[in-house]
Amino acid sequence: MQKIDRKRVRESFGRQARDYESHASVQKRVLAGFLELLKQERVRPRCILDVGSGTGMLLHSLREVYRDACAVGVDLAPEMSRKARESLKTDMHTHLLTGDAEHLPLPDSSFDLVVSTSAFQWLNELDTAFGEVYRVLSPGGVFCFALFGERTLYELRSSFRRAVVEGGHAGKDRTHDFFSLKDVEAALNRSGFSTSAVTSHMERDLHNDVAALLRSLKRIGAGNASPNAPRGLAGKRVMHDMVEIYRVSYGSDEGIPATYEICYGIGRKSV
Repeated sequence: MQKIDRKRVRESFGRQARDYESHASVQKRVLAGFLELLKQERVRPRCILDVGSGTGMLLHSLREVYRDACAVGVDLAPEMSRKARESLKTDMHTHLLTGDAEHLPLPDSSFDLVVSTSAFQWLNELDTAFGEVYRVLSPGGVFCFALFGERTLYELRSSFRRAVVEGGHAGKDRTHDFFSLKDVEAALNRSGFSTSAVTSHMERDLHNDVAALLRSLKRIGAGNASPNAPRGLAGKRVMHDMVEIYRVSYGSDEGIPATYEICYGIGRKSV
């Protein structure tokens, strides 16, 4: 799996915190599907943790459903937590923290429900973060999450890889590798969850051209977080070639497609 620069992730999402919700159309659809999944679990939490809480969209929805519960949100980017704090400032039962999913600044067995949407794909591996979730869950607690899976943006990634190879820049592939369903389920099992279930479905967006797709990703902070990158004229040539390969290979009269695989997962901690 490609190495992810977590500092770059934090800075990128921090820069876009103010405008994130205006452009996060796919993430909003993920959130809607996630809430339906959570509803089927019929949980009645007293204390909820949202890992990668961003601008607080999920926390806001959860507080409407679970009015008597307290809630905590943790996000890697301080600007995201600040924006969420502004949005939820009248809610005295919700607290926002800046912190890392791999080192949660919270005590053991503190929550009976831990949730996360569109965050865990920004990790190099899942075991550490899932282990932290297991640690802060109380016995009998539920972990429910959604992340982007291995087929996400396959059109963009395959076009870039082809441009790198054809341009003679082998070894400079900086595309993001996403976790597979098997990766996610295996990490849940290794982390100690007594029962687990992982499913996925596809979402598809259309854009006028490749440039419009790249702008939409940048506007939510989802730029490439790999430390590898062709620089200078070589980098510009790779991007030019990638755009043309993408257009020819995947474009149509409808526009440029962008596919997202959404993985939904549930894990339970034994009583």
